Amino acid sequence: MMHEPEKSHSVVVAGKPTNKAAWAVAEPVEPRTGTKGNADQQSTRRTQDRASVSQALERVRQAARQRKKERFTSLLHHIGPAMLRTAFYAIKRDAAPGVDGMTWGTYEQDLDRRIEDLYARVKRGAYRALPSRRSYIPKEDGSQRPLAVAGLEDKIVQRAVVAVLSAIYEEDFLGFSYGFRPGRSQHDALDALIVGISSKKVNFILDAISGRSSRRSPRNGLSASWSTGSATSASSGSFRNGCGPVSSKTGS
Repeated sequence: MMHEPEKSHSVVVAGKPTNKAAWAVAEPVEPRTGTKGNADQQSTRRTQDRASVSQALERVRQAARQRKKERFTSLLHHIGPAMLRTAFYAIKRDAAPGVDGMTWGTYEQDLDRRIEDLYARVKRGAYRALPSRRSYIPKEDGSQRPLAVAGLEDKIVQRAVVAVLSAIYEEDFLGFSYGFRPGRSQHDALDALIVGISSKKVNFILDAISGRSSRRSPRNGLSASWSTGSATSASSGSFRNGCGPVSSKTGS
């Protein structure tokens, strides 16, 4: 086997840390409009927000790490103004707008008021997500890939919630898990796979792609193909959507 149970092989795992912060999208430092005083004030606020959010997430992370059986039942208080502002600055500035038509630059112009309003709605349970705007991206084979583009405030809330939940679940994921994890991609999984099969004795390589085939195949037929199909893959982990071996314990 390429990996020991419950343990990541230091050579196989890609160089990125397992528990990288949930703000995986790098936040470029850009000159801001307005006076230098306003820019300095905004920079100070963002620094304070990042420090506050980092400390809060670290407390959640430590609780998840130290008390594996802990059931987290009260997390909403972590979604405060500082968390929402930090989530906003982690969003891509040139991302396509949703049905609200709101762009990142427009939202930033009155950021403090908008964030306070959003926080108030979240806190009192009045926040409601907007429908996603359907968009299509052409594929090489001539078909189209559907995309759902969320509204800007929905992106903010989603990213903030993901940051809190990731602090919990990242403590349970194994080092060789790559699917939908912050700071990791299918390219990292492939890099780790190449290192693994070139440095260790491998008997089987299991390559499974779930996508249109799984939607078109009846469940029993898909199960039969797993039991009778040829095994051509390389590790004890299963592959999910081409993003590499995915394995975890049940989170709280």
